Amino acid sequence: MADSEPGIGKKILSFFIKDADETALAAQAPKPATASPAPETSKPAPVTVTNAAGTGQIDKKFTEHFVNLLEKANLPGPDYFEYKQALQSMEGLGLGEEKQFQAAWASFKAMGGAKDTTVLRTSADQYLTILVKDRESFLKDVDKAIKERVGALQDEHQKLEQTNAAYAQQIIDLQKKIDDNKNRLGQIAGEVSEQTAKINTNKDSFEVTYVSFVDQIQSDLAKINQYLQ
Repeated sequence: MADSEPGIGKKILSFFIKDADETALAAQAPKPATASPAPETSKPAPVTVTNAAGTGQIDKKFTEHFVNLLEKANLPGPDYFEYKQALQSMEGLGLGEEKQFQAAWASFKAMGGAKDTTVLRTSADQYLTILVKDRESFLKDVDKAIKERVGALQDEHQKLEQTNAAYAQQIIDLQKKIDDNKNRLGQIAGEVSEQTAKINTNKDSFEVTYVSFVDQIQSDLAKINQYLQ
């Protein structure tokens, strides 16, 4: 496909998604004003478009990426893309698939394209190679992102697990100290009663002995006063 041909990106886009014109217009159309802003979501769903076969939805962001990639890689002269354009023009004519491909080939040759299908296979293979290489580069970026972002999260997860384990051990150690203190408090209460009893017993013995000594001396003093005047 010639580089100077206008609207090449739009044409490539139409090869891979349905209603490419409507999709482009929808992307440019202003969004209607709302009374209140819609609530934000943490992870918005990707914008999708219908693939050319109409069998599923594909990501609009990556669709635009691949279209831009193929547009930049467009080879000069008629090639797979001109044939694809001719094939697309056969839709709606009531032809079977084989007849559509054959009629598109005749139209392609009439436009001045190559006389054999080698150019179609070669150019299509080149575009496939470009897509494959882009995928390989993308997957490398994915792996790198996983290692950088997910790896960092995994490291943080491991550190938090270790910190929590240390905290849990500290709680166990503190609980043991609390239990030991409670046991000691119980022992102290018993020891206080025991020591108090011993001291009071000793006090009582002291008082009995004291009274005995005092009584004896006072008795002797009374007799001295009585008998030795």
